[in-house]
Amino acid sequence: MSTSVNNAFITQYERDVHDVFQLNGSRMKPSVRFKSGVNGSSTTFQKIGKGTATTKARHGTITPMNQTHTAISCSLSDFYAGDWVDKLDEAKINIDERMAIARGGAMALGRKVDSQIFTTLDATSQSAVSITVSSFAAVKNGLVQMVGDTIRLDSYEPGRMYGVLSPVGWERAMSVESFARSEFVGPEGMEYTKGAPTGAPRFKDWMGVKWMVHSANPGVGTSTSKIFVWNQDAVGYAAGDVPANLAGTMSGESSVGADITWHGDRAAWFVNHAMSGGSAMIDDTGVIEGNMDDTAALATS
Repeated sequence: MSTSVNNAFITQYERDVHDVFQLNGSRMKPSVRFKSGVNGSSTTFQKIGKGTATTKARHGTITPMNQTHTAISCSLSDFYAGDWVDKLDEAKINIDERMAIARGGAMALGRKVDSQIFTTLDATSQSAVSITVSSFAAVKNGLVQMVGDTIRLDSYEPGRMYGVLSPVGWERAMSVESFARSEFVGPEGMEYTKGAPTGAPRFKDWMGVKWMVHSANPGVGTSTSKIFVWNQDAVGYAAGDVPANLAGTMSGESSVGADITWHGDRAAWFVNHAMSGGSAMIDDTGVIEGNMDDTAALATS
């Protein structure tokens, strides 16, 4: 950290935080309906019901569909991730302290976003699919059933569907030939994160679902590890606009901000990162939950 933090430095630092947060901080945020720049402690997502087509007599009136409109409330919570940087410690290190602190704060806030979205997914009222892991075929059948349930509920939209697996669940899915082999997926079915190591896709497209692996699924590593398949419009995430005093020049376009303050009594800078956000279930017919035993041995056939 610089010993003379000026406005240009703070602006650059906040930009670093914003970039890290957008690229690597949250895996789940791109998979839901996202609303930014919220002013206030809550907002709403609009849900519109199905319409029904009807006939009419010649010269007769058309029967209105009367689609239902529902405002889904979403409450925002404030989160902070801060750290001290001692002035004399700066002379004793040979790392890029600014980026280390920026990355740490942005990653912490990104994990919080994912945690909120997982909590919302876990609130679905749809019956859970219990996936047997005794064979490759059983794993495939379980995943196919989850996708099939979205089709039965009229929430399946190829290209707007997402799925998340635990690390063990991902290993099991990779035993499914059509999931693992490029002949079935193709290069167009692999979406990479900018800046990610070569060969590290963020999403793998299979059965019209963009699949990802995550280490924070509810129950991960237990006999009741949860996985989910959902329509992007089924879940919403709202982010509050960052106040100008936290966001430097980023106010109005960023959902995460930073503040660097000198504390003479501690002879240290306090580097704080902040965001306001919340997740809400918009339509739980678009969210299917599955259970998988992460503690069982991987099948061999």
